[in-house]
Amino acid sequence: MPYDHLSIARHRSRQVLALSLGLALSLGLGGCLGFDGQIVHGYQLDARTQQQVRIGASAEQILTLLGTPSTTSTVGGDAWYYITQVTDHSFQFLAPKLVDQRVFAVYFDKSKKVTRVANYGMEDGKVIDFITRTTPTGGAESTFLKGMLLNLMRFSS
Repeated sequence: MPYDHLSIARHRSRQVLALSLGLALSLGLGGCLGFDGQIVHGYQLDARTQQQVRIGASAEQILTLLGTPSTTSTVGGDAWYYITQVTDHSFQFLAPKLVDQRVFAVYFDKSKKVTRVANYGMEDGKVIDFITRTTPTGGAESTFLKGMLLNLMRFSS
């Protein structure tokens, strides 16, 4: 039985419709997968830049090297904090999971010279400085850091 032009046109339009629906479905499902991997939010500090922060450097030098801090504090002196969060976002419809969170801190004396640096994070539920591998001593700063890290974790979840 020979095909006429009308039946060939209908057959092609069905193929185009099926192909279009298949493409739309695959694009829709592809959006559910989202970005598969880790995403860094906030300040991105690399090891080389961290090593360039020297005791005795001026606030201007630190500003040039690191840029504007995420936040500052005058608790127990002057400090600049650069905050980084790493989340794992496997599927579009699931909330991202916080994998790591760091606060790189630069402390200044009254003449705006660097007195010390720290790279804080959470380990076993405690704030720890990953440079010296110590926990900050009690007091206003320790409370401030712990509150900042815990609140940021709650905010990002």
